[in-house]
Amino acid sequence: MTSSATGDPRIGIALGGGSARGLAHIPFIEAMDEMGLRPASIAGTSIGALIGSGWAAGLEGRVIRELAYDMLGSMNSLFGRLLSTHMRSIKQVLAEGLSIQLDAERVVDAFTPIDMPERFSALKIPFACVATDFRSWHQVVYTSGLLKPAIAGSLAIPSLFKPVHFQKRLLVDGGVVNPLPLDCAGDDPDILIGIDVNGDPHDWPSDFVPSALDIGLGSAQIMMHQLTAHMIAAYPPDLYFRPHLRAYGAYEYWRVREIIAASDADKDRFKRELAAKLEAFIGDRQRTP
Repeated sequence: MTSSATGDPRIGIALGGGSARGLAHIPFIEAMDEMGLRPASIAGTSIGALIGSGWAAGLEGRVIRELAYDMLGSMNSLFGRLLSTHMRSIKQVLAEGLSIQLDAERVVDAFTPIDMPERFSALKIPFACVATDFRSWHQVVYTSGLLKPAIAGSLAIPSLFKPVHFQKRLLVDGGVVNPLPLDCAGDDPDILIGIDVNGDPHDWPSDFVPSALDIGLGSAQIMMHQLTAHMIAAYPPDLYFRPHLRAYGAYEYWRVREIIAASDADKDRFKRELAAKLEAFIGDRQRTP
């Protein structure tokens, strides 16, 4: 079932940011595949933009899961790919020096299929990619033009990644301004879905002293949680899911199987609630003269 002139509901879905926790989006994509549903529009921030672009390109959820297992399923696989993006050549290192920051555009190349479309216009589902313009402090929403630089800008986590220079803007992670882009998930969809993968507060032991990295990552999570709350108030979703991801760190991509398994626990409930929304929509449509 897809959104069309036949009267099927137009489903808009927002995939939020959350670094490694964003792998939890995959079971929700699989659930819609299994129900025979395809969204009318997809919006993504950060890892939600990376995964959402693959979905928009026509990849099924099960394929995205297999790719995630293959690319991230071991420390050797993950860090081998990251190292290949970071040190393309000895000549480059000698010319530019060894930076601790990753190149987001090379990471996108390394972690997307080789046949990934180059432009938004080649996608099978309308897709909005949210990034932050570091100079203006404003949200930037890309829906046309080159795809990979927009995705790279969306997932360029400050400090970890170099900012992305694209279309006269200096882009950083979209989660800085909009971690759950409900406002970008289509033009007044009949059913609006938000998948929030920011996670939950850690259960720190009472005597635990967090490191500077723990404080930085935790503070970013708190900021994203507050921004998401404001977005939900402004654009209330018909379905809102927040998988239980307390135990997983922002950069623990190698725990891909555990993260996806944690989200699998919400899959059946998501199907039931979405089916109920569809039935209500069809019932309202039939009662309307």
